[in-house]
Amino acid sequence: MIMKYLDPKADLTFKKIFGNHPKRLISLLNALLPLSEEEQIHEIKYLPTELVPQLEGGKNTIVDVLCTDVRDRKFCVEMQMEWSDAFQQRVLFNASKLYVSQAKKGGKYSELQPVYSLNLINDIFAHDTPDFIHNYRIVHDKDSNKVIEGLHFTFIELPKFTPHSIADKRMMVLWLRFLTEINSNTKEIPTDLLNDPEIGKAVEELEISGFSDAELRAYDKFWDSVSVERTLIDDSYQKGMEKGRAEGIEEGMNQRNLEIGRKMLANGMDEASVMDMTGLTAEEIKLLKAEM
Repeated sequence: MIMKYLDPKADLTFKKIFGNHPKRLISLLNALLPLSEEEQIHEIKYLPTELVPQLEGGKNTIVDVLCTDVRDRKFCVEMQMEWSDAFQQRVLFNASKLYVSQAKKGGKYSELQPVYSLNLINDIFAHDTPDFIHNYRIVHDKDSNKVIEGLHFTFIELPKFTPHSIADKRMMVLWLRFLTEINSNTKEIPTDLLNDPEIGKAVEELEISGFSDAELRAYDKFWDSVSVERTLIDDSYQKGMEKGRAEGIEEGMNQRNLEIGRKMLANGMDEASVMDMTGLTAEEIKLLKAEM
């Protein structure tokens, strides 16, 4: 019997694989984050993925996976299918909110622990370099050895990954192969992936037989929305190029966000998530709903 699998990068599967399996998530984080031997994660506790604002009128956002370790460090994991400047700003916003949320009345700033943001992008955004792992910290503009600790960002361009690129980091290679090699066309899983305990269990959870009809419909709807978004991005870019002006590109991108927002609302997605993913304002969401 030939086993069929789902793609781990979809929203449904990614959260199923990493959202309730501490050892598995620890393995992923230790493999992909730039952590020294002393900084390795040994134990985590999951946190609610909705980041609620502390101030009235603030912005709620939802992340894919969020946890803290025994040293109170925070780890935020996002799987993103398309790159956009809005996503980059959302990552910065979420990490900053996590860092600030640690502050307690009367507490010391020295007690604040680092926040690590791991972002897996199924898209290419750095076209000027073959590097696919991008690590950011707050550093001095002339001396990168001078660092303000607190916020750490890792962006990984999955389409650029090739196994031989980083052969010296075995677990990093295995997890990236898991994310890039397995999809709905996969019929046989490589033995070295199955031999790792956590990756082997993750593969089992991708077997299509383990999903309900409702979950499979949600999975298909996710990929439909990705296809629509990619089409709209291409159309918007083409319109902007044809106009040849910055305002034309901006207009095309805004129209793209409106179209994506309309599709998301039609598919039953909540307003907060639509605003978060598209950058649309509450007023624009209200107008879209009025048109439907």
